Amino acid sequence: MASHPGGEERHVSAPPPRPGPSYSAPPPIPAVPAPPQAVRTARRLWLASFVAGLAVLAGFVLTRDSHLHRLHAVVADMAPGSGPGAVEATADTVFWGSIAGLLVFTVLEAAALALVMGRRRRARWALVPLLAGHALVLLVASAILLPEGGAGGRVVLLWGAALVLAGGGLVLLFLPSAGAWLVPPKNKP
Repeated sequence: MASHPGGEERHVSAPPPRPGPSYSAPPPIPAVPAPPQAVRTARRLWLASFVAGLAVLAGFVLTRDSHLHRLHAVVADMAPGSGPGAVEATADTVFWGSIAGLLVFTVLEAAALALVMGRRRRARWALVPLLAGHALVLLVASAILLPEGGAGGRVVLLWGAALVLAGGGLVLLFLPSAGAWLVPPKNKP
């Protein structure tokens, strides 16, 4: 019995009994099976593709002065009579726009790959047009950004390797073992 300040005494009831163990309740955190070898290899290939592409972009940013100088000459030849400010602004826009376009596709592909690794089956289909668009942007950027000589050959080699690695990773994501892993388990009532 408990007494209250007004002198009244009340009976305090016991808490309700705890429910017994239940073997039908699902676990609080569902176990996620490890990805099959095809998915793990696909992830590694995509990551290597990102590294190759970002290495090229980092090289362009680090050597931007020489690229911008070359682009100033190209823009000045294409638009004779343009002022130096217009030539500089156009060259800067072309250079940084190309870099940004390539970076945007890399980030979108990385986001789609993260969704695939989160077992979102349809995300692998998003990688198909993203990779095609990335290849198209690489083609346009190569006409703008590629330096002459051996450095241009190394850039083409790295970009080609990045596309081949990403394409191989994409093919692996469509193998039957990858498709089976991407199907989430049905919740049983």
